[in-house]
Amino acid sequence: MSRETVKAYVGLGSNLGDRAGMLRRAIEGLCALGEPGTLVVSSVYETAPVDAPAGSPSFLNAVAGVTTKLDAPSLRDALMRLERAAGRQTGDRNAPRELDLDLLFFGDRVIETAELTVPHPRLHERRFVLEPLAELACGLVHPGLRRTVGDLRDNARTRFPGQVVTRVEVSLDLTLLRG
Repeated sequence: MSRETVKAYVGLGSNLGDRAGMLRRAIEGLCALGEPGTLVVSSVYETAPVDAPAGSPSFLNAVAGVTTKLDAPSLRDALMRLERAAGRQTGDRNAPRELDLDLLFFGDRVIETAELTVPHPRLHERRFVLEPLAELACGLVHPGLRRTVGDLRDNARTRFPGQVVTRVEVSLDLTLLRG
């Protein structure tokens, strides 16, 4: 556990079962990991899976920002517990899943260990992450690439036009964020 607070951004995704319900469940879990009243959540986007087996169902994706006192490995472990509690099975990392939670940024820190790489190593190639992340932190600078999230999003729109990302109206009932 860290004593200082850090703003972390987490990618949320689900392409099995009650996808919106899984995102709600993840948001509830993130509320418990952060400082009270600090959680922010992007709009929800529907996206085709990237690097997944043929015929995989589409994802609902969002990004959450949370201010936490946890250190990065502890936050990653907590995210993995939330995934397992939602029914996620270990195995093929590109297989369909009930819940996928990725630690995208942890403040301005660069972390490279056997267990954790932050910023997320493929975030700059993933429109399903960059579109919702830009809603929350367009001016956030990627500490390794030295470009803003907005710049990375714009570049990904040009480089990966086949990654279709559509904002959808999904009620996540975020009343728990107000307390």
